[in-house]
Amino acid sequence: MNELHPIKFYFELPIYTRIDLNNPEKFQDFKRLMNFNSSMDYYSPNLQENTTYSIDAGRMESLEYFFRYGGINRCTLTCVRTSELVDIFLYYDEDKKIVQKIGQTPSIADFHINQIKKYNKVLSKTQLKEFTRAIGLAANGVGIGSFVYLRRIFENLIEEAHILAKQDSKWNDEHYGKQRMAEKIELLKNHLPDFLVENKSLYGILSVGIHSLKEQDCLAYFETVKVGIELILDEKLDIHKKKLKIEEAKNKIASLTSTIKTKK
Repeated sequence: MNELHPIKFYFELPIYTRIDLNNPEKFQDFKRLMNFNSSMDYYSPNLQENTTYSIDAGRMESLEYFFRYGGINRCTLTCVRTSELVDIFLYYDEDKKIVQKIGQTPSIADFHINQIKKYNKVLSKTQLKEFTRAIGLAANGVGIGSFVYLRRIFENLIEEAHILAKQDSKWNDEHYGKQRMAEKIELLKNHLPDFLVENKSLYGILSVGIHSLKEQDCLAYFETVKVGIELILDEKLDIHKKKLKIEEAKNKIASLTSTIKTKK
């Protein structure tokens, strides 16, 4: 999604992420964003569910001055159900043609942390805290640190599968220990979500981010990588729910069977 798309910019883009507007087309995207006066749906931390927000980026005269000379502009999003406000402050450097968010309340972290609480069924308390820290760091402009925590979550998912695989008497742990992550994932594929196996390159992206990329690069890629982790966890959550449903069905069938036998 274009970083100047309203949903991406207002609800997902970390503060201090620099957006280069030297390309005339990109600058037009920025003007369209500021003139976007429609409504859009997104998650509300207060309601803990999706809601509709109306957008006010300022009066036309103020925006024209902002586009021509730069400076600071305030955008206000209003929840139509609760009148709760989301305030976003932008700084536009007209000389360098760079815009960035310099403040936001509620923060990006506030929007996303509540949404990941559902993963407490498939993540330990420590892992859930690490996911929360990753989101919090990214929301405050710390890209590399956020990748460190996302990689830990990824590695923990692999280790959980490794523990299961070792229960097989035919498992060769010495061979496993000598493999790179991509090969380890392939060896563990029967114990891992399909999405993780199909997108094993995600680990390489995280490692490159930690060791080679700049803060701004990691921030720019954070949402994509986070969504990848969430899809893996969604798959694990579906498996967990299915297991619970099967167990519940077994217990009910056993109880019903017992009742019928008693009546006979």
